[in-house]
Amino acid sequence: MNTPKGCTNLKLRQLTRLVTRHYDHYTAAAGLKTTQYSLLSHVERLGPIRPGDLARSMQMDASTLTRNMQPLVAQGWLRIGAGEDARSRLVEITDAGRAKRVEGQRAWKLAQLALNERLGMERVAALHELLNDGIACFDDDAAAQ
Repeated sequence: MNTPKGCTNLKLRQLTRLVTRHYDHYTAAAGLKTTQYSLLSHVERLGPIRPGDLARSMQMDASTLTRNMQPLVAQGWLRIGAGEDARSRLVEITDAGRAKRVEGQRAWKLAQLALNERLGMERVAALHELLNDGIACFDDDAAAQ
């Protein structure tokens, strides 16, 4: 068995930056960053949804979610409205947001195909399996706490 060399966090962050740059190159044609496309997709699938629930679903901090939502609200792609009581809010996608998400999805598909071509389908499948296994290990830790 090979012993890991170097810092796993550093290697993951390097790969994440490279892959994000790859996807952003494609989604920019739709006027979106990858994070914005992902946010629109989550809200369309789960919304209307409370911001805290959305942040948990996307495994991000509430403050990061708020920062990422601001430009989407400003563009009219997301709307933050009243929730069940005076203190709660609900995030929902607008018709313009749905159209933008569809545009982003076309760009995302091109990015995915290009990534599959560059890395090879076998390597991408193995990477997904390894990442899913790693995520499950952390999910188990969170459930135990």
